[in-house]
Amino acid sequence: PGPPAGPGPEPEPPSAEGQDWEPERGRKPGLSAEPSPGPEAPPPPPASRSENLRAPRPRCHTNCLEAPLSRAFQRLGRKVGAHPWIFLLLPLALTAVLGTGLMYLPRDGEEDLEEQYTPIGSPAKAERRFVQTHFTANDSLIFSISRKSTEVPYASVLVVSNTETLLEPDILEEISKVDDAVQALTVTQDNGTQIPYSEVCTKNQGSCVPPNPLLFAWKRNKGLNLRTITFPIYSLAGQIVSLANILGGTVLGESMGPSQLLLQAKAMRLQYYLETGEGEENERSKAWMIHFLMKVGSLEESLALKKIQVVYFSSLSRQLEFEATSMTVVPLFHLAYLLIILFAIVSCYRCDCVRNKMWVAVFGVISTALAVVSGFGLMLYVGVPFVLIVANSPFLILGVGVDDMFIMISAWQKTSLTDSISERMSDVYSKVAVSITITTVTNVLAFYTGIMTSFRSVQYFCIYTGTTLLFCYFYSITCFGACMALDGKREGVCLRWLKKPETPNQECSSLKKSCCLPGSSLQDECEADIHPMNLFFRDYFGPFLTSTKAKICVVLLYASYIITSLYGCFRVEEGLDLRNLASDDSYITPYFNVEEEHFSTYGPRVMVIITEALDYWDKDARQKLEKCLADFENSEYVDENLTEFWLREYVKYMENLRQDINDKTAFLSNIPTFLMDFPLFAYDINITSSQEIVCSRAFVQTMGISSSTSRKLMLLQFRDMAEKCEVPLMVYNSAFIYFDQFSAIVENTVRNVIVASAAMFIVSLLLIPHPLCSLWVTFAIASVIVGVTGFMAFWNVNLDSISMINLVICIGFSFDFSAHISYAFVSSSEPSGNRKAIEALYLLGYPVLQSAVSTIIGVCVLSAAKAYIFRTFFKIMFLVMVFGAAHGLIFIPVFLTFF
Repeated sequence: PGPPAGPGPEPEPPSAEGQDWEPERGRKPGLSAEPSPGPEAPPPPPASRSENLRAPRPRCHTNCLEAPLSRAFQRLGRKVGAHPWIFLLLPLALTAVLGTGLMYLPRDGEEDLEEQYTPIGSPAKAERRFVQTHFTANDSLIFSISRKSTEVPYASVLVVSNTETLLEPDILEEISKVDDAVQALTVTQDNGTQIPYSEVCTKNQGSCVPPNPLLFAWKRNKGLNLRTITFPIYSLAGQIVSLANILGGTVLGESMGPSQLLLQAKAMRLQYYLETGEGEENERSKAWMIHFLMKVGSLEESLALKKIQVVYFSSLSRQLEFEATSMTVVPLFHLAYLLIILFAIVSCYRCDCVRNKMWVAVFGVISTALAVVSGFGLMLYVGVPFVLIVANSPFLILGVGVDDMFIMISAWQKTSLTDSISERMSDVYSKVAVSITITTVTNVLAFYTGIMTSFRSVQYFCIYTGTTLLFCYFYSITCFGACMALDGKREGVCLRWLKKPETPNQECSSLKKSCCLPGSSLQDECEADIHPMNLFFRDYFGPFLTSTKAKICVVLLYASYIITSLYGCFRVEEGLDLRNLASDDSYITPYFNVEEEHFSTYGPRVMVIITEALDYWDKDARQKLEKCLADFENSEYVDENLTEFWLREYVKYMENLRQDINDKTAFLSNIPTFLMDFPLFAYDINITSSQEIVCSRAFVQTMGISSSTSRKLMLLQFRDMAEKCEVPLMVYNSAFIYFDQFSAIVENTVRNVIVASAAMFIVSLLLIPHPLCSLWVTFAIASVIVGVTGFMAFWNVNLDSISMINLVICIGFSFDFSAHISYAFVSSSEPSGNRKAIEALYLLGYPVLQSAVSTIIGVCVLSAAKAYIFRTFFKIMFLVMVFGAAHGLIFIPVFLTFF
């Protein structure tokens, strides 16, 4: 009933389909269970009546799609074999036409990071629209960064003292040199126009906003007593100034009212805000920022700074550095193709010059490249945006696209050299029909379910990759099949030349014999030639894996794997760290490192907006509002001493005037004079001409939100408190646009995984005629996803929009690895579970291993990339391949023997 456990002449095991053995065709069309290339072994002898009674073949009746698909492919294979040039040239012409779409590939276009890497329809975007609609600000009179609804263009310099504190005159003198040098930067445009800082800076009443109020005060009065500064609030010339986020690495002393005495400060922030506007204003600010980035790096050397260190950044830096990373992978792309070609040659090389498929394998890699050109060209023609993350796609497609090639070459090697080309192609297509269709459908479905995500970058990546995989499938069954057919004609010519004796008594010349090295004679076309790797899986690996001791070890190994993975799942960080959008050697990295080390105490100032008209003069309404505001101030994420609210100041103002704050007329009539004394609050009150306060806002200062988890919890807590308040409230800061990804990423990932897994289950039920196999496939998918997610934490990979793509990919590959092995097992006619497992490994162990290795080779070059976005792709794909292959070759075969 089964193959012997030791070496010797081996008949080929029965078909993995478990249905109707056909001697002429090898086996009934179904899920391909092809070993690697090699001639077909002779079929086993017919089983005796008693053997048939002991091991009846299961007959499945759910192959309503499998059988007609196989017949259709059989007809297609016959046509490809009969007219190979047509099926070769038409796809090449199609590639030439679609390839012209690559001229639309963006070269200098800017990629909107907010658009691509923040959730579509996030609450923060709706909150921003509300703020932009209801609150306006005249920056030329008074500039307040916390009152802006969007990020203002800026250049930032962080100064770190080499001593314990920078609150020393000599150190402030060096910082002052840096400030003067930055403000002296002038950019000269191509037309000769000069743009000094004074023309693009944001102004307060005609003067540039100081980059740091404390440094500005010291430069105006160098006799300023640096020992009496309080933190985080400091009274400077009668004006209250918040030093939060301006000074970092602080050491505080005794309390002085709401603040404490500032003993030491390790770092200082110099923030140069630039003008915003339409057209030319933005271009001038952008030109100055680019000039700033080019010059500021040499300031430390040119100014001979001895006591401080300088790091820098600008609002344009993420964009510029992110776009620069795309150029780092171009050389890696060429290296990946070279490695895949070498792997294909090694995998398909045979010493037999007739059956050697070295050049066919090379064309298989080329056909994958044609698919990339066609898929990308079509998407660019249609208008699907090309974002940087799509640059990962060719590496993945390269590894996956050659899998169908290995299966088709394997099936071809099992056909008879004496058959016609049409018959051989018909036989090949009937055998591989369901296999390559299932893998393509599942992979494409896995990618297309990614379109449901809320991140546009993920949507575009999935559209490009899914469509290109369809082209891979199409080119495999057309132009690559045609190449095999043409090579089949070469086989026939070569065989006749080798067989033709030059003299009646000479079978073959020495020259011809050398074509068949290392053998000394021509191998017969019908002789069995099983690949050594298939023998390894059958004679060594399979028996070892099915031994009792090995099973115990596998169970313990799996238990360790799943426990470790579950532990890692609870340690995965969420969200995309924006510093990871740049390359490792970028100036962005030291800037964020300094900011994280010295300026992590305080976060952004958050608007607390009263969104509807409210009777502010009503005592009960004010008490309700104060109660809600107190809830915010009592949060562990808020510094209660830094709250800013116009209504509190107005109540004090009215009390000083001895006006009745509860009288509507008095309340409304005194607002204009109040705003004249406190002009900044004019930006916080939306009051109509009919004296109705439509909406207003307060500000709270966040703290302790340096990690992605704390940012997510803070955002959820603030929105929850706003929703529960009796007064209609809304919270907003421009940083919330990026904070929203922390809460959206988990929801999107879980939804995509569930939908894709359900799709895989349905596909397996329709195309694989065995329900038990579908259950094992679903188990493998879940297990691999848990493993990859858990081990992401141990490899310092965050759960973000980039890694979410790879988790979706997990589903398709987990299906590929597990479906073939489990189906071959449940369909086997062997009498015992162990022998079923050995047969499944014999038939499919090497193809599964080839698939995993080829994909790893395709993406391994990304491990050398200098950018996180590409290294992450490699890390997760490596985990997917290793865990997927481990399930297909180790865990699933052992677990199946228990049932």
